[in-house]
Amino acid sequence: MPVVSRCATASCHGLVPRQFDSKITVAAFCYSAPPRIVAATARGSRAIVAASPPTEDALVATEPLTKQDLVDYLASGCKPRDKWRIGTEHEKFGFEFGSLRPMKYEQIAELLNSISERFDWDKVMEGDKIIGLKQGKQSISLEPGGQFELSGAPLETLHQTCAEVNSHLYQVKAVAEEMGIGFLGIGFQPKWGIKDIPIMPKGRYEIMRNYMPKVGSLGLDMMFRTCTVQVNLDFSSEADMIRKFRAGLALQPIATALFANSPFKEGKPNGFVSMRSHIWTDTDKDRTGMLPFVFDDSFGFEQYVDYALNVPMYFVYRKHRYIDCTGKTFKDFLAGRLPCIPGEFPTLNDWENHLTTIFPEVRLKRYLEMRGADGGPWRRLCALPALWVGLLYDDVSLQSILDLTSDWTPEERQMLRNKVPITGLKTPFRDGLLKHVAEDVLKLAKDGLERRGFKESGFLNEVAEVVRTGVTPAERLLDLYHGKWEQSVDHVFEELLY
Repeated sequence: MPVVSRCATASCHGLVPRQFDSKITVAAFCYSAPPRIVAATARGSRAIVAASPPTEDALVATEPLTKQDLVDYLASGCKPRDKWRIGTEHEKFGFEFGSLRPMKYEQIAELLNSISERFDWDKVMEGDKIIGLKQGKQSISLEPGGQFELSGAPLETLHQTCAEVNSHLYQVKAVAEEMGIGFLGIGFQPKWGIKDIPIMPKGRYEIMRNYMPKVGSLGLDMMFRTCTVQVNLDFSSEADMIRKFRAGLALQPIATALFANSPFKEGKPNGFVSMRSHIWTDTDKDRTGMLPFVFDDSFGFEQYVDYALNVPMYFVYRKHRYIDCTGKTFKDFLAGRLPCIPGEFPTLNDWENHLTTIFPEVRLKRYLEMRGADGGPWRRLCALPALWVGLLYDDVSLQSILDLTSDWTPEERQMLRNKVPITGLKTPFRDGLLKHVAEDVLKLAKDGLERRGFKESGFLNEVAEVVRTGVTPAERLLDLYHGKWEQSVDHVFEELLY
């Protein structure tokens, strides 16, 4: 069992397992540990270094884990305000300039190898296949259909976050343009069907691909045809986590509306402003949604653990391979009752991996992830973290949000979740429109950023116009489609090109 020591910073339970790094690892656990990372050395040769996060061999359970160990793992994320950071992740679609077809894996491998060599990134391998890159606390990874993801480092200010995004896009473009490849900032693949999307050579995704059709009709669309931008934020205590979790869930439909950017499917309007958001409503009800229990008086780390223990597993990772454990729960694993690896008990690394396979609108790990926004052009990649930092990292704005949403019923929150992907800011809410709530929310975010003192409120300009007009980015694209583009979706590849 992990050795536990008293935490000098008075974290959530006063307990922090010693083996946990006190720094936030933003997005480090989005994907289970690859077998190895090949590091660039000064002489240009390649050395094999340990992968991060650690592989399953790095954590050996001397005694079976208890539920309390899993609770303490989440609690170990607590950190004082001066250690709070901002981690931004975004995904984008690569395509060939001439044909507009999605990038094939072979092109992606060439792109990753070239970025590694030109800009000094370490290569992440699965078997003999390159599946990502790592540089310091940043990583580049591949989603199931080749969507190209940057998981940013934990940074102190939004200026650093936006600079990181710009640097990444510069590096990717510098290599991709030479290959005749462009990248598109949109929430759902606008032109191509699932049959046209290449499949990435990652064992984890093969298990998910086989399982998804059993639990929902849109899971494969989620895997292969969606892109998002999300921000990961810290909390100081269990009470602070609860406040931020509730505020994040209540306002997630507003973020979905402000960033709605997925109105096309297979060349035509799809009936949604955020098809990406709608897809999550029929992906897998066991692991998605608005988590109404977060608003229960009894909610805390332990209740989230109870929820996660009952979410069906996808896999365990052993000896450099993924073992299909679909249909069984982590609770079964904790009791040593997994038929796929009989008699084995989980390590904390298994728990980390399992937490990455749960997909609610706000997700708890050792930090909170805001997961409601569509992918979009680069200015919006800076605006999304700005919105949430202004709301959640300022005590006055956070309290104002909790006051604003305190009497919203579970039915109202679910109604917004269901309707916003269709009607955006024009969604009726109480005696007005969601646009009117968004006006108050944007002001609170702006005030929160101004009180931080880093001159960050300008990053909200990109969404201020959306709030002012009530017109989502998707509706602007639809206007272009029906007007200037003469009902050809091909123009979106130029309009939203990075």
